[in-house]
Amino acid sequence: MNPLVNASHPSTSRARSERAPQRWLGAVLGLLLPLAALAQSPAPASAEELALGRRIYNEGMLSAGTELTGMRLGHAAVPGAPVACVNCHRRSGMGQVEADILVPPITGNFLYAEPNEKRIATMDPRVSKLFNQAHEPYTDAMLEAAIRDGLNSEGREMSAAMPRYRLSKPELKAVTAYLKQLSAQWSPGVSQTSIRFATVITPDADAARRQVMVSMMRTIFRQKNGSTVTAKQSRTRHHMISAAEMVLGTERNWELDIWELKGEPATWGEQLSALYRKQPVFALVSGLSNSSWQPVQDFCEQQQVPCWFPSVAVPGTSRSHYGLYFSGGVTLEAAALAHHLTSQQLRPEHVLQIYREGDAGRAASQALSQGLADSGIKVSDRVLRNDLTPADALRAALARMEPHDAAVFWLRAEDIQALHDVKPIAGKSYFSGLLAGGEHAPLPAAWRARSALVYPYELPASRTKNLDYFHAWLNISKLPLVDEAMQSEVFFALSFLTDTLADMLDNIYRDYLVERAETMLSVREGVKSEQETRDRLALGREGDMLKRYGASTIDAGARVAISNQAAKSQGTTLYPRLSLGPDQRFASKGAYIVRFTGGSGVQLTAESEWIVP
Repeated sequence: MNPLVNASHPSTSRARSERAPQRWLGAVLGLLLPLAALAQSPAPASAEELALGRRIYNEGMLSAGTELTGMRLGHAAVPGAPVACVNCHRRSGMGQVEADILVPPITGNFLYAEPNEKRIATMDPRVSKLFNQAHEPYTDAMLEAAIRDGLNSEGREMSAAMPRYRLSKPELKAVTAYLKQLSAQWSPGVSQTSIRFATVITPDADAARRQVMVSMMRTIFRQKNGSTVTAKQSRTRHHMISAAEMVLGTERNWELDIWELKGEPATWGEQLSALYRKQPVFALVSGLSNSSWQPVQDFCEQQQVPCWFPSVAVPGTSRSHYGLYFSGGVTLEAAALAHHLTSQQLRPEHVLQIYREGDAGRAASQALSQGLADSGIKVSDRVLRNDLTPADALRAALARMEPHDAAVFWLRAEDIQALHDVKPIAGKSYFSGLLAGGEHAPLPAAWRARSALVYPYELPASRTKNLDYFHAWLNISKLPLVDEAMQSEVFFALSFLTDTLADMLDNIYRDYLVERAETMLSVREGVKSEQETRDRLALGREGDMLKRYGASTIDAGARVAISNQAAKSQGTTLYPRLSLGPDQRFASKGAYIVRFTGGSGVQLTAESEWIVP
């Protein structure tokens, strides 16, 4: 029978007519069910709702402009900023460890994670295997109970250190919405297999220092990527990683952009913004500048980009969340010198500051003037004239000095060199260790006897062990030593970044990077220095370090040689101690006042204790 004819048979037509209402009903249900599901799913949070949640979380302020109140330890009512969530759970929401109290992550990714989801955070840098505790996934109702009544997702009471808050329904909804989007996505510059960084070089940076810094960074990035195994790669690892990194597969390749600025500082912000729009980066790493870093720090604050330990003479002076620095640079030197001068029984009657316009000296002179403002010591400034030779400019600046006056030279090595043609003054002279090149400052012998350095580093004899591995790495990598202070800073910045990112696992968020630096630095320095001491001891006899790492091709007078294994390392940098705490931005916080000693006047002896102004 022809199937086309059979299709029009009366019985077939009747069956079709009976099925028509069913098809219509199915079609209607097909339209209604998605609409019903849409009606049940929560609407996305509004900008106003997120702003309220952010204000409650970060500032402890409510919708009506009144202060949040938290009941702490069961009975004490504490208002406002002290009970804001950010104090314990941090800006990233990733938590921390306070003494023996584990403050867990409270971002939506962690609160609402199903048991089969891998949401893991390393909680305590002192204990490599201490991770966040697993828990039943929260619902919005459970989270409300946690915030208001201190009950976790399993109905158990939380620590008494967790405040109990009385919030209205709209306020609870706003906090919940804020937590759900907090650290929900990797920060810009991060992908599944890579993290992109940039380093910034300002136009005043010396060409030789710039070249060696870029060479070091590219070498370290290449070596790091050569040992990294991502999900798309199968090569063999050449470095140790933690078990968590291996299981979670959180290693990533690093990519580096060199951002070289041009022109006046007033134009740097727009240049940085244009570079960032073209290619966003996760963080600025290291960096080089002889003048103020403030425009770069301003850019980082605006874009919420971490600025990771640049080598700069003048860090940003305004309050910063994203800028992390080795020290306060010349402004720290000025504060330490002010403390030293005012603590002496025989104070100078007059302090004359000498610097060159357009360099870091102006910032230093302003800081010293401020530090001596109430001391009774007269302070005056003299700027070197550009229309004179360096020697003539120095003679003009030093004219009419009295025997009880002191001179402070905020000058670099090229200007200090000209003192060979200038008669020493009768009073005491002070030089910036950072600007002059530390113990390698080209001071003539006639000046050294009455001169001192403000020295923001560990004394050379004590820091030899700390820099062994840095010098060994230079030898292996066949890189020259041009500026020990700057190059050791670059080496440390990238080494510490490697350790910090490994500790972060897959939680690659900018605020979390800053928070981990605050938490890890002092602990990491202690562990790393002990490890390096053990490694030296394992090498055995004197000279084995040299055999393993090769003979140096660097001028012995311009470097700290690789040393014997006997002494214990106190750190891994040229600073005596590095540490950070919450909201601290300068890892080294002091300086020595040192003088030149020894038969040739090239050794340093501390004239003061370590001064932390």
